[in-house]
Amino acid sequence: MGAEDQSNVLGVFMFLLNGLSSITIIMVNKQLMSKGGYGFNFATSLCGVHFLCTWLTSILVKWSSAPPADAKAVTKAPFTDILLFCVCADVSIVGMNMSLMMNTVGFYQISKLSTIPVICVIDYVWFHKRFHEKVILSIVVVLLGVAIATVSDVGLNGAGLVVAVVAVLATAGQQVLIGSLQKAHSITANDLMGQTAPIQAASLLVMGPLVDYLVVGEYVWAYQWHVPSLVAIAASCVLAAAVNTSQYFCIGRFSAISFQVLGHSKTVGVLALGFMLFGAPVTLRNLCGMGLAVLGMVGYGVFSVSNPATVDPPPQLPTVASPLDVQPKRPQGSFTN
Repeated sequence: MGAEDQSNVLGVFMFLLNGLSSITIIMVNKQLMSKGGYGFNFATSLCGVHFLCTWLTSILVKWSSAPPADAKAVTKAPFTDILLFCVCADVSIVGMNMSLMMNTVGFYQISKLSTIPVICVIDYVWFHKRFHEKVILSIVVVLLGVAIATVSDVGLNGAGLVVAVVAVLATAGQQVLIGSLQKAHSITANDLMGQTAPIQAASLLVMGPLVDYLVVGEYVWAYQWHVPSLVAIAASCVLAAAVNTSQYFCIGRFSAISFQVLGHSKTVGVLALGFMLFGAPVTLRNLCGMGLAVLGMVGYGVFSVSNPATVDPPPQLPTVASPLDVQPKRPQGSFTN
């Protein structure tokens, strides 16, 4: 098997790992956080522990795949870029948690769906990418299908709208930065994760208890710990490390838009598992929405390959000729010896 084939196999494996771990962690966290489960509602503090485990995972991956002695040193992205990424990522996590608290579930779902159009705008404005009409249409079909299957009870308030907008912008910015930083600084997904995860872990562990107090009404250390909840938290951390590792790789390998669009297969999978495992009622609306979303994903996969995004060259500023480059005009009829 050639190097390109191995790379393709790794890409498929990472995407499948992301889908499987994302669906499984939702099920684990539902048991961990629900009232019928273990009642651990401290989502932001839990995210801090998740990124601590992600950092440890990046160290383990780096150690287990040690490069040869003549390999180049690990490229480090500028600290300002890393800091910008971490700010976007932290605002995304905190903002989404606050949005879920301040808005209805239906509006929260709509705000998450709007991440894809925002990423498209960022790619168009900053990276001059143009997407084929068929690709855009398939994205619309995916969003429409997911909205039909999941969105209900849409309510709106001013403060919740502001929080949702900030959360969506931060989420889109973070996902675009995952790919752009890897390309701009020739850095691997694991090395980028190793540089960003400790900062995210530290910041979320510091501000997590306060954010959770605003959301839940009590601090995380007031929780009554027991063995089953600790086992669930450990499982959640392992799965979160798998989700983050595969996410960094997939976005760096493909694109933020492809990751988001095809990632809605996880939404369909969560709905299907909810029907099968938790006895959630199945309606014609759910089935139609899921079918439409799957159709849009298939269309996106086909059209994005046959009609890849094009990149316009950045606009050129008008050039002004130097005075030395300007040759004086001779009067008409003049001559030289």
